[in-house]
Amino acid sequence: MENEIHYCRTESGWLREFCETPEMQRLKDVGMNCGCEYTSFPRFRNLAPYSRYRHSVGAARIVWNFTGNREQTLAALFHDISTPAFAHTIDFLHGDYLHQEYTEGRTEKMIRDSAEIMGLLEGYGVPVEAVSDYHRYPVADNDSPRLSADRLEYSLGNLQNYGLRDAETLQSYYDDIRVTIAPDGAPELAFGDAQTACRFALDALQMSKIYVADEDRYAMQRLSELVGRAVEKGVLTMQDLYGTERPLIEALCADEELGKAWRQFTALHEMVYAEAEAPAADRRVIFAKKRFIDPLIAGRGRVSEIFPAFAEELNAFLQTSQEYWVCAR
Repeated sequence: MENEIHYCRTESGWLREFCETPEMQRLKDVGMNCGCEYTSFPRFRNLAPYSRYRHSVGAARIVWNFTGNREQTLAALFHDISTPAFAHTIDFLHGDYLHQEYTEGRTEKMIRDSAEIMGLLEGYGVPVEAVSDYHRYPVADNDSPRLSADRLEYSLGNLQNYGLRDAETLQSYYDDIRVTIAPDGAPELAFGDAQTACRFALDALQMSKIYVADEDRYAMQRLSELVGRAVEKGVLTMQDLYGTERPLIEALCADEELGKAWRQFTALHEMVYAEAEAPAADRRVIFAKKRFIDPLIAGRGRVSEIFPAFAEELNAFLQTSQEYWVCAR
């Protein structure tokens, strides 16, 4: 990719072997924006492709760069291997709005069902249990508001993809990061420079607001309903969702009812807030997970503890209500 962020200066041939497996290659046609990129909302319609594959490989490279540990790196690589087409939209389909973790439940099964991955793991002497749950490795993943490889990669990747920051700025953020020990004794990605940490935190917060913007929540809800209807009609099966996005879209468009609904979905271009202009049948009250990061500054504390303005903005975001209807046309 042009203007790529360099997460790891030394590429590893063994990691490429795992990246080339069919299960990982599938993720090249599973987007990071959960289907929102198919709508006509100005925020989404000009997005460049940003796939789960690119994200997963980036997260793995970050972990390898900071730990040099093969098991942790592979756990990061595989953390989205069971992500279905349209990603967290399928969490919405299953009613998992606030945690958005339903899609992680098949990770170990997908690894075990892959002859290629299992063969590679055996060749490198790596047990499945060591790579099927990235939550066990704090550098790869941890609880909010901490910074992990997963959150770091999608924050930098989305800042670039939405055109909010250039590659040079994002590289400067990354180059300031190191592994430190958090107050609870766990390793954590942290910044060395306080001002850099604050700039990154504010940028990441800007992305956090986009992830739960009215357009985003509404698009994911409407798409989840469309996919649910397709499953109900037998046009799609739940297993089909673990393929790629293009064949699913083709299947939807081949059905008269679903094709019309897909075209209506892709035509969504503006939110409607006037009650007289918002048909009751199209209104939705949608609660969604708020993702946020309050990074650690090595030896000093979290950004919110040092920069009151950031703390105030973060708190305002967390207190923002989603208890209102949204509608779009």
